[in-house]
Amino acid sequence: MSTKSRQQSRSERAAAALREQKVRERRRKVLISAAVAAVLALVVVVGVLVQGDRDTTGTAATKPAGATDNYSLAFGPPDAPHSVVIYEDFLCPYCGDLEAETRTDLEKLSENGQVRVEYRPFDLLSRYGDYSARATNAFAVVLDTAGPEVAKDFHDLLFERQPKEGASYPSNDDLVDLAVEAGADEAEVREPIEEGAFDQWVENATDAASREGITGTPTVLVDGEVFTDGDTVEELADNLVAAVK
Repeated sequence: MSTKSRQQSRSERAAAALREQKVRERRRKVLISAAVAAVLALVVVVGVLVQGDRDTTGTAATKPAGATDNYSLAFGPPDAPHSVVIYEDFLCPYCGDLEAETRTDLEKLSENGQVRVEYRPFDLLSRYGDYSARATNAFAVVLDTAGPEVAKDFHDLLFERQPKEGASYPSNDDLVDLAVEAGADEAEVREPIEEGAFDQWVENATDAASREGITGTPTVLVDGEVFTDGDTVEELADNLVAAVK
């Protein structure tokens, strides 16, 4: 297959995925509306206790230093007039496409105080192996040991060096090397990356995304509402940036 044909095929798959995401979102809104009353009644009867970073089994996890309570890396002022939340999986090719299309604009808009951006990576694609979970753990390790700026660079590199479809996945050694390239200290990140120091945090982040009804990536929220304005990744990116300018 020629390069042009592969690119066209990938664009067609991305467009189909976005259309499916829109259908799922419409269905989710209907289900949410039907469930709200029952949930509120349950809260009144038994109450709800939220304590720390917990999944539905109640398993607590250590939160990486620099992470938000919503399992994200955030940048831009908290009181910015707009907010963008992107749920993503480091193995998802459409997440990589969206990140490439929006990175520069979202960085500039956040620096100008126009938007607060949150990246919320989680393990959606575990059916394809353990890379999604390992990459998200590595991201948490870098965030914890090197801080948000280095973690953002690592986040970007994970998408720039994203494994191709059907290729072998990067090893933990590869993730350590990439973390060092982003600016992390090898002595600080190697052991927690290899041992999965934040595996439970990744599980809880994945559980939290599921509770929010996130069933596909990338899922984008603009000012708290799911944003699906675009039939291709390029259109979605352009309309997203336009919506928060």
